[in-house]
Amino acid sequence: MKPKKQQHQQADRYVTAIIQGLEKAIPEADTALNYQTSFQLLIATILSAQCTDVRVNQVTPKFFETFPGPEDIVKGDPELIISLIRSTGFFNNKAKNIIACSKKLLEKHGGKVPEDLDALVALPGVGRKTANVVLGTAFGHQTLVVDTHVRRVSNRLGLSRSSDPVKIEADLSRLIPKEKWTATGHRLLLHGRYVCKARKPLCEECVLVDLCPSAALGNSD
Repeated sequence: MKPKKQQHQQADRYVTAIIQGLEKAIPEADTALNYQTSFQLLIATILSAQCTDVRVNQVTPKFFETFPGPEDIVKGDPELIISLIRSTGFFNNKAKNIIACSKKLLEKHGGKVPEDLDALVALPGVGRKTANVVLGTAFGHQTLVVDTHVRRVSNRLGLSRSSDPVKIEADLSRLIPKEKWTATGHRLLLHGRYVCKARKPLCEECVLVDLCPSAALGNSD
């Protein structure tokens, strides 16, 4: 059995190789959602639940032209909000959350998006994933966003054995240097979306195939 120090060094080299491979494959790592302000990113991320970023980006220009800020949403016609976001799916629930979120932003934060995790997750329709997207992308904090793609890639690479996003985030935060959290999270997500797919991972196109224990076993689960 290897000494713990040697095990840690081996794990560090493994994680470093993964990060470097992803950096080479995906030099520019950022959210695919289009936004201009932290408020727009917040709303776009709420809309992206169970929906593609491509679809959200088709919806948000008209939505933000009609409703530039939280005060416009609160004063707006709920039916118009629904009609503008209908194609993103689950539109009734999303409209309800967007309106309630906007009200709370006005009541508690002067209409500004708070730069704080606890304050963000207290907003209607905002979970930890959405909060981390806003903090990492709009405000430049180092955060790790765990979605279904990041969960899948993390499990296949052996970076985490959990299916719980909070536990996966904790596992990744211990393994990945903090200054690389946000960028590496984006890269894991994009890698899962376009290469390490759920049903048919494109192992022949994967820059991590020589490192991946799942690929070595011929098992993508």
